[in-house]
Amino acid sequence: MRFTRLEHTPVALALIVLLSMMAFLWSGCSHDQENPVAPDVSMDSSLNPDKAMNQFRAAMEVQGVYTPALMSTGDVVGTAIGETDDGRTAIMLYTKRPMGAALPSELEGLPTIEVVTGVLRPISGMRGGRVQPLRGGPPSTSTDDHTDAQALPIQMGTTGGWQYDLANGYCCGGTFGSLITDGTNQYILSNTHVLAMDIVMGGNNLVATVGDPCIHPALIDVGCIAANSTAVATLASLASLPQSNVDAAIALVNPGMVMTDGSILEIGPLSGSTTAAFINQTVKKSGRTTGLTNSYVTALNGTVSIAYEDECAGSSAFTQTFYGQIIIYNKRSAFLDSGDSGSLMVEDVSTNPRAVGLLFAGGSFTAVANPIDEVLDHFGANFSMVGN
Repeated sequence: MRFTRLEHTPVALALIVLLSMMAFLWSGCSHDQENPVAPDVSMDSSLNPDKAMNQFRAAMEVQGVYTPALMSTGDVVGTAIGETDDGRTAIMLYTKRPMGAALPSELEGLPTIEVVTGVLRPISGMRGGRVQPLRGGPPSTSTDDHTDAQALPIQMGTTGGWQYDLANGYCCGGTFGSLITDGTNQYILSNTHVLAMDIVMGGNNLVATVGDPCIHPALIDVGCIAANSTAVATLASLASLPQSNVDAAIALVNPGMVMTDGSILEIGPLSGSTTAAFINQTVKKSGRTTGLTNSYVTALNGTVSIAYEDECAGSSAFTQTFYGQIIIYNKRSAFLDSGDSGSLMVEDVSTNPRAVGLLFAGGSFTAVANPIDEVLDHFGANFSMVGN
């Protein structure tokens, strides 16, 4: 959804109370919003891989101990493991507003870095009234308009969504990210909040149901009129939220509607295998709004709090905390913007890239992705019969 300016409020007294007992560990805070981390793959180039992994695991333990207190008041919306500019392992602190000296400068010897993200939200698109999908940051490298209707069969990395995603005077939509398979059928992979987030009998007297049509283009790209789109798949899974640790949904492909090799606009076919994220990994994605964009992984093991609505333009319904997430640099929404939700993040190689994560949320300076293997495990699916 579109982000709005956040009001500055005093630092919550409860956070100060919770953290004051640990003050002996703290001494002034590290802040760099323009380039929050300049990470190194190994976490420390002087370490061998085993030692680097042990260092990372130790940092995870520290993060796990302090995260509940840090996030208890809501001013800190996430934590993760990243790096300082000089390559030291650091605890990232993602905040709604600048908190400065109210935060610890270090935790058990690990430096902290504050990144002001605002509220972290799903990155779906919404149209109606004055609210429009945005394109933020510098121009992407796309040569195609990913909001256009494609000739059938379509590629992925394009506009798509639930046919009935219209409520409260607005319509919503996002991105068809990729094609996956359970060994028998092929499915479009996207986010729950793109394909199945209507969970209340609210502004449209409907809730998402297995078998509902999923359309291309999304309603936001056809004037909110479903008759101007084509049903290319049918919803095959209901909301993974809030029961699971992924924001993911799948739609069974209608015969002849999607390229069977799983090609993604401006990326092409994928590898049949996946790869784990690592700090400073260069990545790219193909999405409905910003098209083909590139960035890099800034942090791992993200614990993030995401604010969801219960239908298109609905009331704030719930906030879900996700664990073990991938954090990506997203200054001025140049990598991921409204309507890009559901995009597949892949390694930045020219041919047959391996999938890394499923993009679903973000804020100022950050985008958030579910690790792709966790998503595939959720559905018992893979890329092996789709990719090369």
